[in-house]
Amino acid sequence: MGEDKSDLLQGTLDLLILKTLALGPQHGYGISVRIRQISGDVLRIGQGSLYPALYRLVQRGWIRSEWGESENNRRARFYQLTAAGKKQLAAETRNWERLALAVARILETA
Repeated sequence: MGEDKSDLLQGTLDLLILKTLALGPQHGYGISVRIRQISGDVLRIGQGSLYPALYRLVQRGWIRSEWGESENNRRARFYQLTAAGKKQLAAETRNWERLALAVARILETA
C-alpha cells in the first residue's frame, strides 16, 4: 500500500490506532511500529498522518497522553485508551466489519 498511508480513510486510521492502544499504552513511534508489524509490513503510517490523528483522538477524549521514558531512555509522549475510546473502538469495529462484508459481497458478484 505504499510508504505513507495518508490515503487510508481517516476513520480507518483512527480504528487502527485505537485497536493498537487497546493492546497497551504506547508512544507515537511505537504505535506506527506495532501497526506495521501486526499488518505483516503492509500498513505503514507516516508521522504526517499519525500525529494529527493522535491529536484528534486526544481532543475527542478517546485517548489520553502523558510524558514518560521510552525504551531508549528518551522522553516521549505515551498514549492510552480511555473508557470513551474503548466504546468508540467497539463501535468502529462493528462499522468496519459491516463495511468489509459489504465490499466482499460486491467483489464476489463479478
